[in-house]
Amino acid sequence: MLTSFGRYRVDLLLLFVAAAWGSTYLVAKELVAPGSVVALLALRMLLAAAIMAAIVTVRRKCVAHSELLAGVLIGVLLSAVFAFETFGIAHTSATNAGLIISLTIVFTPILESVLSRRRLPGRFFLAAALAVAGVVLLAGNGAFQQPGPGDLLMLIAAVVRAVHVTSMHRLTRGKAMDSIHLTTVQLATCAVLFAAGSLFYGDSIPHYLSQLNPGRALIFLYLVVICTVFAFFVQTWAVRRTSPSRVSLLLGTEPVWAAVIGITIAQDSFGVAGYCGIALILVGTAWGRSAEQRHRLGQPEANPRNSEPRALIPEKKVGIGATH
Repeated sequence: MLTSFGRYRVDLLLLFVAAAWGSTYLVAKELVAPGSVVALLALRMLLAAAIMAAIVTVRRKCVAHSELLAGVLIGVLLSAVFAFETFGIAHTSATNAGLIISLTIVFTPILESVLSRRRLPGRFFLAAALAVAGVVLLAGNGAFQQPGPGDLLMLIAAVVRAVHVTSMHRLTRGKAMDSIHLTTVQLATCAVLFAAGSLFYGDSIPHYLSQLNPGRALIFLYLVVICTVFAFFVQTWAVRRTSPSRVSLLLGTEPVWAAVIGITIAQDSFGVAGYCGIALILVGTAWGRSAEQRHRLGQPEANPRNSEPRALIPEKKVGIGATH
């Protein structure tokens, strides 16, 4: 039982992150307006970075130069993902946002295969097409709205997210880096960039704080603790133990979780097309993950530089308390 759990632990944690991110679409419109995007992101990243910094301080382990350099570079990309994604949500529907950002499951493996000069099997592209078709059905319930400015921003966010995941894998693979340190530096980089941006664009951080009532404040804390600190630590930890394509395929179930949460909590209703979309996403991501894994593990001799790196950090050094 423990061996089986250990084998699928990365997948289970990534699915939990996908569920957490899927839930954000339910509350995004409550927290975001075009003029408050940068202030929201600044406050979110400042609190998230503070939490991670406290954890690093308690552990009494210094951040290495390599961790600092890699974390800053990846953090700049993460800032771009957050910016395009949040501005996109502010200018389009949550449904369209969930649809377009999920195209990361296509962009990431294609980008990874180009950089590694390793061809993906045809089965993967078929599975990815199946998942994308499912996202289209789910998001539009059979009908896709005409793309607008917010949709284009979400498309850019999907591309940048693929670059972020792939870059994280390439900058950290084969190196003894601490996942907590990497996550902390990434979030701190985002905090600095957005805090500086809030001085020149939109609402100030104090003004945004003054608009938070107790209910919105609780939602905001959920975004910080679960959807930011925990989620991006898991992503950083997981991408070093599996492939970027597999990470994106699992995180690609995000719209499924958004639909489940919408049905059970927001009482949203879906037609036959929407439920067919959920089924296609589940089948497509599971099939794609399996195809990509078999292909990758079946070619260790042909391209050893791109074979799966072994984790260089003992488990007891990368978990946060009892969460791992």
